Amino acid sequence: MESGDDAEAEAESGPGRQYPERGLGQARNLTEFSDEILLNILGFVPSCDLLLNVRRVSRKLAALCVDKSLVNSISLHKEYQESDAKVTLLLKELAGGIQLLKLSGCYWLSGSTIDLVTRCKNIVKLDLTGCQMTSLRLSKMLSVLRSLRSLALDIKQGFDVGQLSSACKTTLRKVTELKQTLFTPSYGIVPCCTKLERLLLYFEIPDRTRDGEMLSGQLMVGQSNIPHYQNLKVFYARLSPGYVNQEVGRFYLSVLSIRTPENLRAFILSVPGIFVDTGCSTWNFLDCMTKNFSLEALQLPRSWLNGSSLLHSSLLHTITLSNPVYLNFSHCILSGCQLSHQIINGGRNVQSLVSLNLSGCVHCLLSDCSVFRKAKDNIDFDVVEALVNCCPNLKHLNLSAAHHHSPEGTGQHLCLLLARLKKLRSLSLPVCCVVQSGKNVGKQPSQSLRRGLRKKVRIGVAAYPNDGQEQPPLEAPAPVFGTLLENVPFLEELELIGSSFSSNVPRNEPAIRNMQPPCERAQRIRDEELTLIGQLQYLRLLTLAQLPGILTGSGLTAIGLNCQQLQTLSLANLGLLGNVAYMPALCEMLKHCKQLKDLRLEQPYLAACAQFFQALGHCSALRRLCIVSRHGTFQHSAVLSFMSKCSDVIMCHMFTGETLVACKKLQQALIRGFQTARPALNVAIFPLLHEGLADVIRDVPMMHLDEITLFKSRVAEDPPRLWW
Repeated sequence: MESGDDAEAEAESGPGRQYPERGLGQARNLTEFSDEILLNILGFVPSCDLLLNVRRVSRKLAALCVDKSLVNSISLHKEYQESDAKVTLLLKELAGGIQLLKLSGCYWLSGSTIDLVTRCKNIVKLDLTGCQMTSLRLSKMLSVLRSLRSLALDIKQGFDVGQLSSACKTTLRKVTELKQTLFTPSYGIVPCCTKLERLLLYFEIPDRTRDGEMLSGQLMVGQSNIPHYQNLKVFYARLSPGYVNQEVGRFYLSVLSIRTPENLRAFILSVPGIFVDTGCSTWNFLDCMTKNFSLEALQLPRSWLNGSSLLHSSLLHTITLSNPVYLNFSHCILSGCQLSHQIINGGRNVQSLVSLNLSGCVHCLLSDCSVFRKAKDNIDFDVVEALVNCCPNLKHLNLSAAHHHSPEGTGQHLCLLLARLKKLRSLSLPVCCVVQSGKNVGKQPSQSLRRGLRKKVRIGVAAYPNDGQEQPPLEAPAPVFGTLLENVPFLEELELIGSSFSSNVPRNEPAIRNMQPPCERAQRIRDEELTLIGQLQYLRLLTLAQLPGILTGSGLTAIGLNCQQLQTLSLANLGLLGNVAYMPALCEMLKHCKQLKDLRLEQPYLAACAQFFQALGHCSALRRLCIVSRHGTFQHSAVLSFMSKCSDVIMCHMFTGETLVACKKLQQALIRGFQTARPALNVAIFPLLHEGLADVIRDVPMMHLDEITLFKSRVAEDPPRLWW
């Protein structure tokens, strides 16, 4: 791109100017492209850059940068470098043309900057998730945004719907889409929205205040605060752990039987653990669901499907699915027979299925679950074949958190059947399910195991094979895993997670101190299998957790060299837990990850030293870093040097074995040194096993907490295109 008078002269020369023919190797001035092509290119440039930088290059670009196609939709989501000053200028200059404004996750913007949204009077869709929002600010804003039809916001302590003006409530009565995140027990603005067609609810309410007092989930019930669900087409609710979230969630659900939607197409209720609700309203709604609704997307709490009552046993059989797009049965007791006959139903109505989540369904590939299943039981290939044949359009499949073992020496394998799903874009598998099966597989030791630093084996502590003479012989790379990857070349997300893996950083609880041992089959996965992942040229997200057979980590280097589109990398418990032998390979890998934005490492005894941070400095696109290491250490000066070099890093979370004094010293140094230049900077340095960890986690912005700090499988977690 040229700048200055030369560029302007060339841009204004008109169509009559004759340009000499150029060879393939000769450069071409950007302004020579048509307006249509330039608008497509400029659509990838952040809005603030268009306004503050690109429009100054030439008169032609100045006109294009304020084109209606670019101005009517403004997204600052994950634009971490945009300060209050830049956003203020943006909103003032483009206010009249903005119809869609996405400020989700802009937790660093001041209240005065958010107030400028009132200038954008033509907004139809507004996302303020994570922004500083009070009831008075919302009232002032919505009083002038009369065209608003879609809204997302947070409800925090002190929010009072009684402070909303009549003009604000008039606007809310026209809203048809609402995404509401609750941090305090409240109905929020749901009762004010009488024409809702799409309702997304996120329950993030803690059980206790910061002073340790118990919170109550009781809500006032009255005619004026009953939600209006009659027009709902999409109902989505995701609850974080805690009894208060469940208590408040039951109030929202109880209205479904009173004001039952007539055209409900998607019902998603995600609840961790058991969701206890024996009220008649729930049973009435479920009975209505089985008779009146034809659903395209469905997720129910596991306790609703795992019960023994007549309603529970008939629920799956009687629910009508109309060309379903998304199904989630995570951690349900679902047998292969139920999957084949009640859900897949011979393929008559599931050809449209795009996303399927069977995470934690330990019986779903077993034809009969009447007998307690053991980890070594083999899957039933008829069930898998029926799934593959009836759902050929699957793009997102999650089979993690279960032992799906293929029988030894039969020539059949789960990976070979999954290879038929050519349209897969994201896939989550347990580590043990990709192990090569065959008659010549070496016998795995069961007792001659050791833990990292030659300590004795203890109950509840993961045990791994010796790297000396007792270690099983090396095997050739599993061709079935390679066959699977060859047949899904456009895969963008891949997760290989040990079936018994659990992170040291759970939600709202102290850090987990004991770890479950990995599956014995998982010990056969070595560096050679990781090398096979390198053939996925379009891979953007990679998660590897609980792979005890990793020795040097040489496969990581191959991934770094070949997967040039990799943006998110999460590694946890690779190889021996007491000896991070793959660190040199990881450092070499990081030197090639030019597109990497998010990195999460969870490994006991990890030493975050100068060598590691020097390698990480090659990741020029890095934005967020999270390290979780029981008994781990960090080098103070190395962290500061890394943060100085990588100026775009805005999140640094490290939960290690360092002392509280050392953690506070580093955190204060990072905040003092970089907060001014990086307004979005979020730093959390804290001892992993400290009793105050839960309070530290509580202060982390929800966007970072949900996307990187907390470990979880994210494949098929939500329906596609859930929110704009």
